[in-house]
Amino acid sequence: MKSIILLFVFVLSVQNILAQSFKIHSHNDYAHPVPFWEAYASELNSIEVDVFLKNDTLYVTHDEKDIVPSRTLQNLYLNPLTQAMALNLGKQKKLQLLIDIKSGYKNTLRQLMLVLEQYPMMTDPDKITIIISGNRPPIKEYTKYPDFIQFDYQSLEDIESKKIWDKIALISLSFKNFSNWNGKGRLTKDDLEKIKEVVQKAHSYKKPFRFWATPDSKTAWKAFVDLGVDFINTDMPKESSLYLKTLEHRNYYNKTVSEVYKPTFKSDKKKSRVKNIILMIGDGNGLAQISAATLANGGSLTLTQLKSIGLLKTQSADDFTTDSAAGATALATGTKTNNRAIGVGPQDEELTSISEILHENGRITGCITTDHITGATPSSFYAHRKDRSDVDGIVSDLLQSKLSLVIGGGSPTIEEEISKLGFQIMDNTDAIAESEAERSAHFFSNGDVKSIREGRGNILAKSTRDALTFLSAKNTPFLLMVEAAKIDSYGHLNDVGGIITEGIDFDRAITEAIKFADSNEDTLVIITADHETSGFSIPQGNMKERSIEGDFTTDDHTGIMVPIFAYGPRSDEFQGVYQNTEVFGKMLEAMELKKRD
Repeated sequence: MKSIILLFVFVLSVQNILAQSFKIHSHNDYAHPVPFWEAYASELNSIEVDVFLKNDTLYVTHDEKDIVPSRTLQNLYLNPLTQAMALNLGKQKKLQLLIDIKSGYKNTLRQLMLVLEQYPMMTDPDKITIIISGNRPPIKEYTKYPDFIQFDYQSLEDIESKKIWDKIALISLSFKNFSNWNGKGRLTKDDLEKIKEVVQKAHSYKKPFRFWATPDSKTAWKAFVDLGVDFINTDMPKESSLYLKTLEHRNYYNKTVSEVYKPTFKSDKKKSRVKNIILMIGDGNGLAQISAATLANGGSLTLTQLKSIGLLKTQSADDFTTDSAAGATALATGTKTNNRAIGVGPQDEELTSISEILHENGRITGCITTDHITGATPSSFYAHRKDRSDVDGIVSDLLQSKLSLVIGGGSPTIEEEISKLGFQIMDNTDAIAESEAERSAHFFSNGDVKSIREGRGNILAKSTRDALTFLSAKNTPFLLMVEAAKIDSYGHLNDVGGIITEGIDFDRAITEAIKFADSNEDTLVIITADHETSGFSIPQGNMKERSIEGDFTTDDHTGIMVPIFAYGPRSDEFQGVYQNTEVFGKMLEAMELKKRD
């Protein structure tokens, strides 16, 4: 218990670090293709500009030899900034303008003050902070300058005078003085400790801190945020802003747990006939999603205990990237079809599903989903429609189906209609487990089903367990399809926490299936996905903290192959790399059944 409390406190402290108000500094902004505007539009908090005084003009340049007559401080920065704020462009916030003086400080500062006085907004400390860096006057002279002029202090030495400290707005040091890290991989332990000491020392003076000459990568940006660096130095304003401002959303600290079950493997890979199949589909659940759930669960899942593993190609008949309808239809019927099609082929011909073949051979079937029961994946096992949006048609097919068990999101109309067909509508799945009815149903909701983070609870695993009790009591071979639908939903939302919690919850249902298979050794469990969603990746994380940083390439499906796991008799026949349509034939072969001619 003590270790759990300590972990919880540590997680909260790290979350607070991520939630802190870090800022982004556009280093050498004048050297960018679009000075000022790119940084301003990307909502950066600090902009750095080099200036050189020549003939009473402040030119924006690093060296006198590179002066371009039109590139003055007024033209590139002061005029655009004044215009942007006057027109209320972008988010109005306080901006830090760090002016790096490359010419003699005395005359340059004198001219700078004359120029700034022409821009009243620039001398308003509530709107702009002007910080002088580069060639600066001696520290003892800082107090001679007006209040709107502050300075960049490039040392960790203490200053006795409070008045001088009041003129210092920022402490900046070269990162290369402390580490040669290139921003890939991780800081060495020694370098990490040195950097921590530097940041802590700077903060002891109650001043914001910045490193310059830093590595410029996502890994480095996050490391500096984690270390408490106040201004993240970058030469990539747009990219750093996009990454850092979404970091809190993409960095998830997991509290959902799947207790890992160790299978017995007594029946695994046996060549005996399969009586029952539990087909489990994680909608959108690619390898990265599985990896994230595994790592966030302490490095292991029940799923990762399994030994028979393969990869499925998921392309649809009419597109490189499948949707759930075509993907699930391929699994249920063994035929590639067009996107949006449910249980029909590319020419709209009706396809025979494995559920229908099982019914013809005296078997029974059931569907569980955390989606609406008319969703694309479950309906592919009982419906035949040209378009997944034909909900009325899908409901009609549901009412004509031979399903013995239905669990998922529903509606009053569906409940009323299927009750007329002999389904007993149960208030909970406990009642289903105890039911002797021929057909039974339970609906989690009228409409959309809650997610784990919305308070759904452990109902997917419980429903799986209770459904298996109900079906096995019939003493008839069965197929149970179980869908974890919300992994896909959160993939579309690019929500790391949602993907992880739903993935771990799916594993709790997988645990119930594997336990059942160990107690019923003629049962084959198959776990796969209809497709991958979001191009999910996990660049960083911490298993001890159960934290994952996720990233995305899209908010749609991808063409990436998806894993398939199997456990029980003939599980080894699901190894290898093959088309998703082959799962259908492998299931029939395992049950020693033939496809309808």
